[in-house]
Amino acid sequence: MTNAELIWLGFIASLLAGLGTAVGALGVVAVRRLSPKLEDALLSAAAGIMLAASFFSLLLPAIGYGEQYFGGTQRAVLVVTAGLLAGAIALHLVHRFVPHEHFVIGREGPDVDTVSRIWLFIIAITLHNFPEGMAVGVGFAGNDIDNGISLATGIGLQNIPEGLAVAVSLLAVGYSRLAAFSVGALTGLAEPIGGLFGAAAVSLAGPMMPFTLGFAAGAMLFIISDEIIPETHRRGYETIATFSLLGGFAVMMFLDATLG
Repeated sequence: MTNAELIWLGFIASLLAGLGTAVGALGVVAVRRLSPKLEDALLSAAAGIMLAASFFSLLLPAIGYGEQYFGGTQRAVLVVTAGLLAGAIALHLVHRFVPHEHFVIGREGPDVDTVSRIWLFIIAITLHNFPEGMAVGVGFAGNDIDNGISLATGIGLQNIPEGLAVAVSLLAVGYSRLAAFSVGALTGLAEPIGGLFGAAAVSLAGPMMPFTLGFAAGAMLFIISDEIIPETHRRGYETIATFSLLGGFAVMMFLDATLG
């Protein structure tokens, strides 16, 4: 498969994964409000899927590609580690300097009072979805179609509860069902942008694959540790959140083993 075909495949797969947010947001038609327990469980399950995807679909393939390009495991791991840390630092800087709003802890970032609440929600979910889309795009690196499909399936699944949580949260603060669904669905459009970026990066610069895969994993791990886990452990439902994360992890591990 040519580089151009891989780039388009990464873009289309990340677009389909991003549509998972629209599928989840459709739930706003039937659900007026999520209980805190269910919201924490859904977000934790999504985190578990992201966690497994980071390891099985990003970091392990990254080390394998690194061994091919750099001729040794130690050098491969160093390159992947550099990408991992760069991804985490990049997301940290974005979170520090871009205003956004979390489900539980509220607003973060500079000058948050000057930005409307709906845009804070949009920015927050965009911060989540861009690295997820990039992960799908880079998952097709090296013509590894099965790995890309596995990643797209897992990310699409975890987008469903995330889309539902976003739409219901907007509904709860006074937005109409149409507006809540529309915003929840549109936030998924960040994923094909990230997918196009990731697929192009690895297709046009093969030796960058280990670093780029590590970067995507680092960005996702930062989101899990810095946002999702703390938010789902603030309201007294730590146990259900933990087992939901494990359940999501198991689902993605199964998908990777059977599809990838």
